[in-house]
Amino acid sequence: MKKAYLKIGFGLVSIGMIMPTFAGVTIGDPQSKLGALTVSGAVRANYQDKHYGEPASDQKLKFDAAILRLGYESPDWFGKAEYRCYQYDTFCDFSTLVTGYLGYRFNSTDNVTVGLQPIPFGPGRYWDSSFYASINNTMGLQDALDLGVNYHFELPSATKVDLAYFAIDGGNYHGASKDAARYTANVVTSSDPLKTDLNEKNMWMARVDQELKFLSTDDLKISLGGSYWYSEIENEKASVDGTRNTWALFNRINYKNLNVVLTGGEQSISNKDALSPHSSTFGSFDGEYDIANKGYFYTLDTSYVFKNVRDSLNVTPYMVFSGFNKKEQGFDDSQRNIVGVVWDYKNVSLYTEYLMSKNDPFVGGTGTSLAAGDDGKWNKLLNVMLVYSF
Repeated sequence: MKKAYLKIGFGLVSIGMIMPTFAGVTIGDPQSKLGALTVSGAVRANYQDKHYGEPASDQKLKFDAAILRLGYESPDWFGKAEYRCYQYDTFCDFSTLVTGYLGYRFNSTDNVTVGLQPIPFGPGRYWDSSFYASINNTMGLQDALDLGVNYHFELPSATKVDLAYFAIDGGNYHGASKDAARYTANVVTSSDPLKTDLNEKNMWMARVDQELKFLSTDDLKISLGGSYWYSEIENEKASVDGTRNTWALFNRINYKNLNVVLTGGEQSISNKDALSPHSSTFGSFDGEYDIANKGYFYTLDTSYVFKNVRDSLNVTPYMVFSGFNKKEQGFDDSQRNIVGVVWDYKNVSLYTEYLMSKNDPFVGGTGTSLAAGDDGKWNKLLNVMLVYSF
């Protein structure tokens, strides 16, 4: 039987941690009272070769996305906004707001931000160096943005703390789906009446990130941290609220140009759904898929930066191992592993990466891959992404 592949691909992730930042066009002075407004963006093109057990390859260079960014900086205030326009079949058939927030600095380390912004969960917004990102991105744990307020402060003990409250998720924008035209993977109202109809609200989060100075030297930096996420899961069908309790521990090791980041934790969702008590319907990038309510997740990222290999060329090879081990009996575990190299030259970046994945809705799987699973076979994908930033 032919697989019902989700119509989602390279557009599901953002530019990774090692993507350089470019100034764009700036109006004003960030050190002045009025501050400065910066306009920047990027355009992306993609080539994919899919090995999913049957012919499914694009095998041609395609336009992927156009990105517009606005940034504001002054001595006390700062803000960011980003909107993305993707192309699956036609230009801008899926588009979404990614960020939109305003912040105030109390001093050089402490600040508060309000609006649509990255959640303080895990080691940072990005957990790995790849473009496609780990499977925890598809679960809505990595590179996730919601609407709320975050207070960040730092202690003399090299301790960084975030305390946050998010009232609602990032919202649904322009696409063909009922409620999945969104950047971040959130619980959604499904187009299938037999699936869950959920809404997440009142999200409380805390993160502590501690640099281990007693182990650190000029060349070696080590940090350890943890984060916790509690929220209410509103079941629209049953008119009752469930909960999410999710935690993550993480460790960073940086030795000269070598970076290692290990993240692991547990997800536990109670959706109060009589028909589907063990999984919930999520949506992102204009597609729906089910995720097991309970399980353990992990991501191991290793990268090494070769700087100025020739002229301004930086070359960064990386490996990413990630998975979701589900607690429910009979549910098959999911994995997504990536090896790749990113080539950065001035304002151009080229990602060349190879994915090996199983029970993965975004790599040859189905809408049940992250819940009960699919056929459990390894699917492989060559992903090449060209990014021009301006």
